[in-house]
Amino acid sequence: MTKVLLIGNGAREHAIAEAIKRSGCDPRLYSYMKTNNPGIASLSHDLRLGNYDDLAAICTFAKDAGIEFAIIGPEDPLQNGVVDALSEAGFPSVGPTRSLARLETSKIFTRRLLEKYSIPGNPRFKVFDTPHAILDFLKTLEEGSVIKPDGLTGGKGVMVQGDHFSTPEEALLLCETILKTGAPVLVEERLDGEEFSLQCFCDGKTVVATPAVQDHKRRFEGDSGPNTGGMGSYSYPDRSLPFLIPSDIEDGVEITRKISEALFKETGELYKGIMYGGFMATKEGVKLLEYNARFGDPEAMNVLPLIKSDFIEVCRAIIKGTLKDIPIAFEKKATVCKYVVPKDYGLPKDQTHEQPAASKIEVLNKNDEVKIYYSSVDKRKDGLYMTSSRAIGIVGIADTVGVAEKMAENAISSIKGPVDHRADIGTAHVIERRIAHMKAIRG
Repeated sequence: MTKVLLIGNGAREHAIAEAIKRSGCDPRLYSYMKTNNPGIASLSHDLRLGNYDDLAAICTFAKDAGIEFAIIGPEDPLQNGVVDALSEAGFPSVGPTRSLARLETSKIFTRRLLEKYSIPGNPRFKVFDTPHAILDFLKTLEEGSVIKPDGLTGGKGVMVQGDHFSTPEEALLLCETILKTGAPVLVEERLDGEEFSLQCFCDGKTVVATPAVQDHKRRFEGDSGPNTGGMGSYSYPDRSLPFLIPSDIEDGVEITRKISEALFKETGELYKGIMYGGFMATKEGVKLLEYNARFGDPEAMNVLPLIKSDFIEVCRAIIKGTLKDIPIAFEKKATVCKYVVPKDYGLPKDQTHEQPAASKIEVLNKNDEVKIYYSSVDKRKDGLYMTSSRAIGIVGIADTVGVAEKMAENAISSIKGPVDHRADIGTAHVIERRIAHMKAIRG
């Protein structure tokens, strides 16, 4: 029997829990969550509810359960040092230490790491502690700028010229607002291209890529509205995306491999976990937007259902540093994930309606042809309730993206309540627009 501790309560963790339970290693799952995710609970032998900064409670649960290892789902526990605390208690983890998690928790750390070790993919950037000279740098960025506060922002803190502000002067005002919090600000050149997510298993020496995925951050159809944590995503059977060329994936993997080496040189620690790069294919090649120190959400729901290798054995190889010795295979299928969210999700307060903070929803027909992953929901005695965040990830899996998209869309109709979703994710016209965009950029 293999006892595994899973930390996290979202749809990403639901997908991880499912991958664990598919293992042939006789798994027994122990889950530590902030809220009662019914999908994870149904797969768990035991669970605890608590905060992710309560490291003592997490370690006590691990000791009581007698786990072999832990898997960390979200970024908050990583920033809080849960891997360090578990290690001190004698339990290894699939997830980086607090120092290594700076790859995600500090955008400035990552930019400087690429710069120091001459790793390709860095856009032009500068870090500022004071407003002095910001405007001069902004005026040198002919294609516009991107303003980033340091630290975790839930995928919603990045501000892009043309979307959030129009002029260098307006960018300066945003920078000054960030600086008033006492934190430095990162200013980068705005890039033109198409984004893709590349999630990699990493044992500190070996990097193995999962299928590439494209996420949709914008709240509304046509990529309009504010940024969110991600409204959905899709992947193709060939592990690439139709607007990418083979060298794009190769370059993304190579950048990740070099980052792994640089982290060891910088910290003396081996990165053991998921290294997820958000990249952009541009005219000048692949550029790094950011790294995350865990699986993506929703991207985990695209790749984990496809993994043919035993997921627990993959986790053991990450911990032991033997990733190069095991084959890791994925089904050659397409996936489309669409998030069901509260109607007011992602909207400014002045655009929201009088919707209860916790609204009840019903999943009437649980279609076996699609995957249903619960996210920010709470199972109560009288039913299932949403919070203010993303509620349920619906994933269609098929031979083509077109069929997978229709499967996901049809399944969403069975969810009743004050919900919304993006119907255009995975549709032909959206994907064709991306292909045309990259053709124009590459000439």
